[in-house]
Amino acid sequence: MKITRRRGAITFFLVLGICLVAAAVVLNVGWIVVNGRLHPVLLVLGIILFMLMIAGMIINTIFLVREIRRSERQDSFLNAVTHELKTPIASVRLYLETLMHRPVDEAQRQKFYRMMLEDNDRLLATVEQILRAGEASQRKASAVRLPLDMRTLISACVEETARRHHLADDAVRIADKTGGSALIVEGNAGDLRSALLNLLDNAVKYSTTGVIDITVQLDMTNVNRLAVRVTDKGIGIPPASLKRVFNRFYRVTRRDATHVKGTGLGLFIVRTIARQHGGDATAQSFGIGKGTTITLELPLAGGHH
Repeated sequence: MKITRRRGAITFFLVLGICLVAAAVVLNVGWIVVNGRLHPVLLVLGIILFMLMIAGMIINTIFLVREIRRSERQDSFLNAVTHELKTPIASVRLYLETLMHRPVDEAQRQKFYRMMLEDNDRLLATVEQILRAGEASQRKASAVRLPLDMRTLISACVEETARRHHLADDAVRIADKTGGSALIVEGNAGDLRSALLNLLDNAVKYSTTGVIDITVQLDMTNVNRLAVRVTDKGIGIPPASLKRVFNRFYRVTRRDATHVKGTGLGLFIVRTIARQHGGDATAQSFGIGKGTTITLELPLAGGHH
C-alpha cells in the first residue's frame, strides 16, 4: 500500500510539473504579445507571475526527486528484507528435509543442528533490527535509563559479534585511549547494546572479503563525552554517501558492495539511539577501498573524567 501511494505521489508531481511548464510558457508568451507594448505594468506583472511559476516548478522538482529516492530506498529495503528472511528459512527447510529423508551420521547431524541454529539466529536478528528501527523512530528518548559501564558493554558486544560471525580472536580489537577514566553512561542497556552490535555488524559486513581487521577505539572528545570509533579496513564509503548512510533504508550502491547483505537500517538505528541519549553518530572514510570509521559519541554520566 505504501509503495502504491508513493508511486501515485510521484506520478502526481510529474504531471503537475509538466502542466506548470506548459502553463508558464503559454501564459508568459501570450501576456507579452498582448500587453507588452500597451500595458507596461501588466507586462511586469506577467514577468512576476512567470517567475513564481518557475519557483513552483523548482519546488515541485525537489519534491519529485525526494519521492523517487524514497521509493527506490523502500523498494531496495523490501528486496533486502525478503532475501534476509527467505534465505535462512529455505536453508533450515533444506536441512530438515535432509534429516528426514536421508541417513545422516551423528557428526553430520550435529553440524546440521548448528547450521540451523545459526540460520535461526540470523532470522531473529533481521526481525529484531526491523522492530528496533520502528521503535527507535517512534519515541523521542529511551524510556528507562540506568548507569551503564560502557567498557563492560562494549567488551560483551565485541565477544558476541566474534561468536556470531565466527571471527578469529584478534579480528576485532579494543584500543582504550581514555586513560582508565570511568566510562559510565546513563542509558537504556538494550538500546545501546543494539547500537553497538549494529556498528560492529556493519564493520564486519563491509570489510574486504576474507580480511576482517576491526578496531574499536575508546577516547574522550572532551571531559564528559565518550567516543566509540569502530574502524574497518573494508571497501570504504564514497564522500557523497557519508551523511546519507544514516538515512533509513539507505545502502551504498556500488559494484563491490552488491554481495553485502542487510536491510539498510543498521546505521539509522545507531544514529537514532545515539541522539536519544544526547549523543550523535558520524561517518568518515578516506575513499573507496580505504576503510571506514563510524563514531558513536555519548555523554558520560555526571561529567566523569
